[in-house]
Amino acid sequence: LIQIANEKMADTIKQVSIQRGHNPTDYTLLSFGGAGGQHACALAEMLEMKKILIPYDAGLLSAYGIGHAKIEHFEEKLILRPLAQELLTLSDTFNQLIKIGSQKFLLEGYPEHKIKYEKKLIFLRFKGQESTLEIDFENIQKIVTVFKKKYKSIYGHWVKNKEIEVESIRVIISIEDTTKKNVFSAIKKYKPKAQSISSYLDRGRLSQIDVYQWEQLTTGATILGPAIVASRNSTTFVESNWRFQLDRSNNAMLAKKTSSASSKKHFNREASIELFSNRFTSIAQEMGAMLQRTSFSVNVKERLDFSCALLDAKGYLIVNAPHIPVHLGSMGVCVREVKKVLNMAEGDVVITNHPAFGGSHLPDVTLIKPVFFQKKLIGYVANRAHHAEIGGIKPGSMPANATQLEEEGVIIAPNYLIKNNQPQWDKISKLFTSAKYPTRLLEENLADLNGALASIYVGEKGLQELCRKHGSQEVTMYMGRLKRYASALLNNKLAESSKKLFKAEECLDDGSKLKVRLEIRNSKLLVDFSGTSKIHPGNLNATPAIVQSVVLYVLRLWVNKPIAMNEGLMERVKLILPKCMLNPFSAVNIRINQANMLPAVVGGNTEVSQRLTDTLLKALGLVACSQGTMNNFLFGNDQFGYYETIGGGTGAGNGVGNGVGNGFAGADAVHSHMTNTRITDPEILELRYPVRLEKFEIRKNSGGKGKWKGGDGIIREITFKENMEVNILSQHRKEKPYGLMGGDAGKTGEQFLIEYSGKKIKLKGMDSASVKKGDKITFV
Repeated sequence: LIQIANEKMADTIKQVSIQRGHNPTDYTLLSFGGAGGQHACALAEMLEMKKILIPYDAGLLSAYGIGHAKIEHFEEKLILRPLAQELLTLSDTFNQLIKIGSQKFLLEGYPEHKIKYEKKLIFLRFKGQESTLEIDFENIQKIVTVFKKKYKSIYGHWVKNKEIEVESIRVIISIEDTTKKNVFSAIKKYKPKAQSISSYLDRGRLSQIDVYQWEQLTTGATILGPAIVASRNSTTFVESNWRFQLDRSNNAMLAKKTSSASSKKHFNREASIELFSNRFTSIAQEMGAMLQRTSFSVNVKERLDFSCALLDAKGYLIVNAPHIPVHLGSMGVCVREVKKVLNMAEGDVVITNHPAFGGSHLPDVTLIKPVFFQKKLIGYVANRAHHAEIGGIKPGSMPANATQLEEEGVIIAPNYLIKNNQPQWDKISKLFTSAKYPTRLLEENLADLNGALASIYVGEKGLQELCRKHGSQEVTMYMGRLKRYASALLNNKLAESSKKLFKAEECLDDGSKLKVRLEIRNSKLLVDFSGTSKIHPGNLNATPAIVQSVVLYVLRLWVNKPIAMNEGLMERVKLILPKCMLNPFSAVNIRINQANMLPAVVGGNTEVSQRLTDTLLKALGLVACSQGTMNNFLFGNDQFGYYETIGGGTGAGNGVGNGVGNGFAGADAVHSHMTNTRITDPEILELRYPVRLEKFEIRKNSGGKGKWKGGDGIIREITFKENMEVNILSQHRKEKPYGLMGGDAGKTGEQFLIEYSGKKIKLKGMDSASVKKGDKITFV
C-alpha cells in the first residue's frame, strides 16, 4: 500500500512538472508536512532526484515559513504581442515595472538602499499556443536563441515559420536579504549518538534501525540511513543509500550516497498488478500532459479532445489515460490494422486518420510508434488528437451534409511521419494540401503534429525507462497479466449473471435503426448487431473500430471494477457485425484511388457512438438514456475553424444492473459516455474567436421524471461578430431519450438561428447555415 501511494505521488509530481515544462531530476525535492519526511527518500528515488531539503519546521506547514520568508514583490504586465514588435521597448518596459515595484516598497516604509530587483522574466510562446516558457531576460540579443534551446529541450522539436509571442513580463523586487548563504559550507560534520533503537519492516523482514531526536542534534550532524529522525512536529525516514546532514539553520539536506540502484522490492501478485497498472497509466498521462502543453489547437489545449494509450507488442490496448472513450477503445484496432499494411520498425512513427484503418473521423489524427528495448519490440505508444481544421467542404471539417468521406477533409491512409528517425514533413505536407478539399490551416496542422510527436517520444522514453528499472521480461509479463485480469473480471460477470439474453433497439432521429442482441453462451459473450440499418446515405456511418470502442466502454461499466480500458475485456467477446451503417467499408473501396466511393463517417463517430452506447446500456438495464448526442457545434470561415461539443444530462439508474443496489439520479450539464471533453472557457472562446457567449446555463426540468430523476441539459447561446458558416450535428431532436423501468423520457433538444433583425429560424438536428454579424445561435 505504501509503495502504491508513493508511486502515485511520484507520477503526479512528474505529470505536473511536465505540464509546467520542468524535469524533476534537475531540482531538489522540498519535503514538508508532518509525514512528508516519511515518503521523501522513496519519492526522490522514483523521480531520480539526488537531494532532498527538509526544514525543521516541516510539520508546521506554511505559517512559520511565511513569517520568515524574504520580502518580495512581483510586478507583471500582460503583453500579448509579437516578440519582434516588442524588442526595442522591452528594456524600458522592464525599468518601468521596477520603478513601480520599488515605489510600493518605499510607501511601505522600507529604506531605498535595501530595495533591489532580483529577476527580469519574460514569458514566451508561439502564437496560438496556450502554455508559455519562462525565460530570464538577461541579453536582449539572445532571447530567441535561449527560447529555442529551452523549447527543444522540453518538447524535442522546433516549430519553423511560426511567430513568437510575448505573453507577459515580470520583475521580482525584494528587500535585501542579509542572512548568510551556503549554510552547508565549512560545516564540521559529526556522527551523533542514537537515542534509541526500533524495528522496521525491510522487504518483508524485521530489521533494527537507529532513532534520533532532531532537537538534540546540532549543526553538522550527519546520519547515514537507514535511520529515523523524529522532531516535535515531523518524522523523517532516512532510507538506505541516503545521508542526512543538519545545516546552521537547523534544516536537513538529504543526499544520495551513491548512484547504485536500490534493492528490488517484491510484492504479492495483486499489489504488483496494481503497481504496473499505475506505472503504465502514468506513462499515458505524461504523454497527455506533453500533448496538451505543446498543441496549438483549442480542441487539444482547452477542450482536451485527445487520447493517449499504451499497447502491447501485438497491438492490444493495455492502459489509457482517462481521456476520450470513443478514441481509446478503437486504438488497438487502429494499431493492428496499420500493422497489416506497414512494417513499423525501430525509429518509425506512423500517421493515419483513415476510418477503415481504425480511425474515428478525419479531424482525429493518430500517431503510432513501436517501442523497442535492446532491439526487442516491447509494445506501442499511440495518441489521437482532434485537429481544429483538416479540410473538407466546410470549416472545421465536420460538415453536416457530407455524403462522401473526402468531403469531410484530408484522408490520411497509414503513412510514415518518421521513417528510420528521418522526418517526412514534405510528404505529409503534400498530403494535407493536395487533397480534393485541402486543409485551410497547414501550419497549425504541422505544429500540432510536432506536439503529438513530442508526446509520442515521452511515451517511448517512459516505457523504455520502465524496462530499465524492472526488466523488459517483467514489463511484458505484466502487460499479459493485466489482459488476463480484465478477461477474468468479465468471465466472473458472465458467470454470475442470472440472465443469458439481453436485447434492445433504438431509432435515430431520421428513422435509422440500431439493434443489438447480447447472449451469454459457453462462457462467451456474443454481441450481435444484425437488424441494424444499412449503410447510411449521409454521414451517420460508424466503423467496427467505433463499435469496439462502445462495446469495450459498456463492458467496463458492466464489470464495474476500477480497471483501465484494457482489451482483455474483449477476449471472451465475439462481435457479429453484418454490412450496415456500423460496418460501411469494404476491402475494395478503401483503396486510396477510390476515395470518392468511401461513405461519410463524421456523425457516426460522434452521434452514432453515443446512441449505440445508450442502446447497449438499455439492453443490460444499467442506466436510462443520457444526452445521447455530442451536440457538435462548429463555426468558421477560410481563416479558422472552431469546434465544441455541448454537454447534457446523464440518465438515472436503479443500481441493480451494476451490482450497486441503490438508485441514483442523473447528473446535470456534463459531457458523458463517448465524449469526455471539456468545453472551452468563455475567456478563451471570446479572446480567440469573433463571438460572444450570451448564455451557458442548466436547462431546468429537461431530464426525465421518475423515482430517480434524469439529469438536466444545457442552454447555450452565442452571438457572432463576423459573417461565417456554422454546422450542427446532433441527435434526440425527434426521438426522446428513453426512461428506464417506467421512468419518463427526457425532453428533446432544439436549436434556433436568431437573426440580427429578430427573426427566429428553427434548425434541424443535422444542419448548416450561414450567419451574419449580430446573428445568434441558441441551443436548448
